[in-house]
Amino acid sequence: MGQGLKYTIKKDVEKGIYLLNEQGEEVAATDILEKCGDRRVFAFDGKMGAGKTTFIKCLCEAMGTEDVVNSPTFAIVNVYEVEVMRRKGEKARGERQEVYHFDCYRIKDLREAMDMGTEEYLYSGNYCFIEWAEMIEPLLPEDTVWVKIEVEENGERSLSFDA
Repeated sequence: MGQGLKYTIKKDVEKGIYLLNEQGEEVAATDILEKCGDRRVFAFDGKMGAGKTTFIKCLCEAMGTEDVVNSPTFAIVNVYEVEVMRRKGEKARGERQEVYHFDCYRIKDLREAMDMGTEEYLYSGNYCFIEWAEMIEPLLPEDTVWVKIEVEENGERSLSFDA
């Protein structure tokens, strides 16, 4: 697919959540979208409390959503409206699209995911950010980007994926 990329997720009282690349430079959360080109399905992997929902919130806000971004634990999927992203992280003024945020933690089996139309979301061409994606792994597109968030010993988070 490409090279593995690693970032550090930082938390600041004033800035909120932000990313540092491997060189220690601050980059936009949308940098990971840009690095993955046309791939639209992102499967977030990490232990409970690692920061999956927090990072997805940061990502959606960077994409220009005005919606409240929170965990769709009980709804399974939340839909947010964001600005259409162009290359180099540019947003297309006035153009909006939907982003789908899944939390598959409570999915019991693939049939349940299929019955709720998960495949329609996954193959819509819109961004899909999925927590606990291993629960629906057989339904995921081949080019799904697996994003790993790990808690380091010092409490910081690292984010890595294969671009």
